[in-house]
Amino acid sequence: MSILPASSLLAHMSSNENGAPTTFRASLVIPCFNEGKRLDVAAFRSYLSARHGVRIIFVDDGSSDDTVEVLQRVCRGYEDSTHILKGGKNRGKAEAVRMGMLYALNQGDPQIVGFWDADLATPLEAVEKLLRILDARPDIDMVFGSRVKLLGRTVNRKPIRHYLGRIFATVVSVALGIAIYDTQCGAKLFRVHPDLREVLAEPFLSKWVFDIEILARYIALCGNDPARVEQMIYEFPLQKWTDVEGSKVRPKDFFVAISDVIRIRRKYRSGRRLDPAASAEHRREAI
Repeated sequence: MSILPASSLLAHMSSNENGAPTTFRASLVIPCFNEGKRLDVAAFRSYLSARHGVRIIFVDDGSSDDTVEVLQRVCRGYEDSTHILKGGKNRGKAEAVRMGMLYALNQGDPQIVGFWDADLATPLEAVEKLLRILDARPDIDMVFGSRVKLLGRTVNRKPIRHYLGRIFATVVSVALGIAIYDTQCGAKLFRVHPDLREVLAEPFLSKWVFDIEILARYIALCGNDPARVEQMIYEFPLQKWTDVEGSKVRPKDFFVAISDVIRIRRKYRSGRRLDPAASAEHRREAI
């Protein structure tokens, strides 16, 4: 287990106890902000004990509670497959995920990186199911968990969040030109390739709906062709999803999210590529 400041995230290379580089098939970023009371220590440790070939990178986003101490309990004994990154001041979930994924991309040679919500609303058992999609479908670059309430599945969402989510997904679909059902489920995996690094090079506009901006950046990189990006994404209906108490997202944030979608659309609708000079500058700042 390593606890690193954000300023050194990209300069650190993991190794095992013999000094040889440790490689993992996938790296999973878990953003954390004041999650001390919500982290399921037993669930994380059970997953780690099964040795799935997945490294878990916890990013503490300036927590003021005992989040780091709880994470240390989670990681104890699994130092070879976990990291705790301390980002200093609170910058928001978007930046925590971005920095964590950039860190993951520079550790060994992962084939897949992604992020997962710390409350485990989506159980970690679903990680393997999403990985199997990427294994079976080489034409797919992204697999997103999707909260679809179907018979035989357990998807428990508060009604207000469900209906606001449906409205929001419709707004996003219209804004981006992509027929996507669920943009905000915190369970997403990405195949590693150069475009992913470019997508993550600059900080996001929004602290919360950065998922939308990831898609907008991919569309821009594909010549402003949403259809090409649609073909790169697979939405996986989750077997189980639980609305865990204590979420920092409130119904009023819906209106902020809509505003952020408008800002994102305005920035990327011209199909502009990311500014290489700006991207390089942000990478230097990260190091």
